[in-house]
Amino acid sequence: MKPTSSRRVLGIDPGLTRCGIGVVDVDATRRGTLVHVGVIRTPIDAPVGERLAAVAAGIRDVIERFAPDVAAVERVFAQHNVQSVMGTAQASGVALMVAAEAGMPTATHTPSEVKAAVTGYGSADKRQVQAMIARILRLDAPPQPADAADALAVALCHAWRGGPIAPGGAGGDTLTPAQQAWADAERVARTYIRPRA
Repeated sequence: MKPTSSRRVLGIDPGLTRCGIGVVDVDATRRGTLVHVGVIRTPIDAPVGERLAAVAAGIRDVIERFAPDVAAVERVFAQHNVQSVMGTAQASGVALMVAAEAGMPTATHTPSEVKAAVTGYGSADKRQVQAMIARILRLDAPPQPADAADALAVALCHAWRGGPIAPGGAGGDTLTPAQQAWADAERVARTYIRPRA
């Protein structure tokens, strides 16, 4: 059951072979709590239509079980592998459609936005994202595989960037916890590193 002061966010890292899916509760202080995390897998030798139907069914199941308030999907970005980006784009469209059918508001965030929100660095690698997700959500170990951690990162990014979480909550202009830590570290570094004369 969702705490009354929290916002429940569904995050999706779209993919045709592996679609990461995560649900977090985020309260007015921007503290996140893990509700669910997983990966929807489809066989690479199955017809594309069947694979997309499996992705849709998996997302519907999570929506029905955990009743999120809003859905956020990682935005597709250009890759050298056209076949891979096509599958990702198709899965992204299915995710947005299923959420909209459930009456949920939807949003998309770029990979760099997501990485910056949770690590303070827009070019962070997957291991850094996994480590920060484990720390932010107070998990014993980083979520596996990386697609699962990415889905949680998308959810947290949206919760932190999407305006107030609850009445009296911080607005979208406030730094996320990761961004604040990054800014503090930079400020300390500037204090101790003097420019050369």
